[in-house]
Parts: sequence; structure tokens; C-alpha cells
Amino acid sequence: MASLRVGSLFGIPIKLGASFLLVLPLLAYLIGTQVTPTVDLLNQLFGTAIAPDELTDGQLPWFLGVSAALGLFVSVLLHELGHSLVARRYGLEIESITLWFLGGLAQFAEFPDDWRQELAIAVAGPVVSVILGLACYGLFTALPAELPAALFVVGYLAVLNVVLAAFNMLPGFPMDGGRVLRALLSRNRSRLRATRIAAAVGKGFAFLLGIAGILTLNLFWIVIAFFIFVAATSETQQVVMEAAFEGLTVGEIMTPAAELDTITSETSIEDLLDRMVRERHTGYPVLDGGTLVGIVTLEDVQVKAPSERDLVTVGDVMSTDLVTVSPTSEAARALNTLQREGIGRILVTDADGTLVGLVSRTDLMTVFEITQTSQARSVTPRSADD
Repeated sequence: MASLRVGSLFGIPIKLGASFLLVLPLLAYLIGTQVTPTVDLLNQLFGTAIAPDELTDGQLPWFLGVSAALGLFVSVLLHELGHSLVARRYGLEIESITLWFLGGLAQFAEFPDDWRQELAIAVAGPVVSVILGLACYGLFTALPAELPAALFVVGYLAVLNVVLAAFNMLPGFPMDGGRVLRALLSRNRSRLRATRIAAAVGKGFAFLLGIAGILTLNLFWIVIAFFIFVAATSETQQVVMEAAFEGLTVGEIMTPAAELDTITSETSIEDLLDRMVRERHTGYPVLDGGTLVGIVTLEDVQVKAPSERDLVTVGDVMSTDLVTVSPTSEAARALNTLQREGIGRILVTDADGTLVGLVSRTDLMTVFEITQTSQARSVTPRSADD
């Protein structure tokens, strides 16, 4: 999703998705139009006597809407931060936390294989939400009745944080509850089997939520259901891929440097394109004097040298911010890196940065198909004549 980095917390980049900037005014508007029923709910839940009339004059409802909406997204941010800090405790890399129209998303480079670690990470977010809800309730009870606007915002956040925790614990994998389910299933099952079961439960939950959304004309529920279904399918496919590459290293599937077609930074773009046509490659490592200095792809040429290509060299358009892996890294890590970076190939280098090979998305898909075929044959029953 398109996003903008706005800062960091504990070294974790914080981003705002484009959809967040669109939904925030809408959420503020909806809260502002529901001040009276919300006050009635708070009075019933907490036994207070907040007067709705004091909060519906002039522009005050919109101020309350903006304040409550911002407070809600701060709560979501802290929820995701809870996941992230526990994950970091286990040595996992957190790429970013992004706020978007469905709430928040903590992006991990990988998830732990240990079910205990996944369980702890999954419950950390809802625990933070419950703590925030209790803290807001404590502040609600401490505020004087002469501050109805503050009571409204704090009370609203007290309720919403508890609701957020409860909703996230529903078994809609890959929501928090679904991850808890997978962690518990992984105690005596393979990670792949546990993921498939949790994903099936999640898809069933998404189906029911979608039907409920249609019957009640609740667009938000329908969107949530769609997201859960797609995300569950995607993560299941990811785990299937990781299982197929289990035990394989990058060095076992890469194309060695001696067999690679490379190019120099002084090569003209016209010559590069001619080579791409003849050799049917769309990307080349760039070597100068045997030293790796970059990588150039067809996309680099299209974006950085749309015209006058006879005057431009590879050095003018190549990428020097290289994404690399070690030959001893797990093949699944190379796959994760390719998907995360949105690239078609990844360079393999040794400790001193020397190019030792290259792994492409095509290489990984070929290995995946072979391992899947091998696994299918290994479980096919043989006839009596065999």
C-alpha cells in the first residue's frame, strides 16, 4: 500500500497509509454525528449522567469526532507496537508499522517457528488494548463532571479499546485470534498443517462476517471479511512455499557467478538492450574490474533513460542500493526478500561483498514446482504390482 513515513518509535518506522488519510475525516464525521447515542451508552455502562445537550452545540461535535478518531488510531498504533516489541524480544526484525483504513499493520520480516513465541506475539496487542481501555476508564472516573467533552473522548476510548481487543481475538486468521489458534495447533502439528487449519477457520469466519455485512448493509464488515479471506489465502501460500524450501540454502539453487551474464558500467544502454534481446535476460549484475558495483534491469532503463539512450550508459541508470543474501542463507529467506522488496532477482554475495551467484524468482518457482512434484509422488500409493 502507498504510505508515508512520519517518524519512528523504538527504532521502528511509523507510516501512514494513503487510505488512513482518507478514512480519518470520515471516522471523525461519523463519531461527531453519533454524540448523543454515544453519551447514552457511556451513561448506561459507567453509571454517569453526562448531558448530551452540552456536547452538541456548534462545532463541538466535530472537535469531539476528530479527538476521538485520533485517539483511536493512537490506540491502534500502541496495539501494533505491543506485537512489535515482543517480536523484537525474540530477535525478529520489524520493518514498519503502518496505519491504514482498517487500523494498523505491523510488518515483520518473518514470523517465528516456535509456537510459544507466536502465541506471545499474538496476544501482546490485545493485552495492550485492554490495558489502554482500563487506563482510559481510570481517567474517566477521575475526571470531574464539569469536563463533559473530556469525559466523552476518554470514555469512548475506554470502550473502543476493549472492543478492539475482543474483536482482534476472534479466530479470523491472520487476525490476532487466528494467530493464537495457529500457535496452539502448532504444538502437535506441522506449521503448514496448523496454518491450513487456522486459515480454513479464518475463511469460514470471513464468510459469516461477509454474509452478516450484506444482511445488515454494513460495508465495513464486508471489507473486513474480504481482507481476512485474501490474507488467509496469501499467508497459507507463503507457508506452503517455505515448507517446499525447507532444508535448502541459497547456494544450492543459485546460478553461480561463473555462469552469469554480467555487464560493465561503461556499456551503453543501446548495447544493453541488444544483449537483453539476444540473451533474453531483463537484469544483469554490473561488474567493473571484477568488483560488483550495481545491478541494472529493464525497468531501470524504462524509468531512468526513456530517450537518448545512445548517450546514456549502464552506470547512469543502474541501482547501487543492492539487496543481497549470503549463499548459506535459507532459500525461503531469499523468497521472502524478493517478495518484500518487489524485485525479480537477488544477488548472492560472500562476506566481503564479492558476487558469488544470483537467484531469480524464476529459479525459486522452478525449485518449488520440482519439490511439490517430488512430495506428491512420495505420498502416492503404489499398486500391488509395484
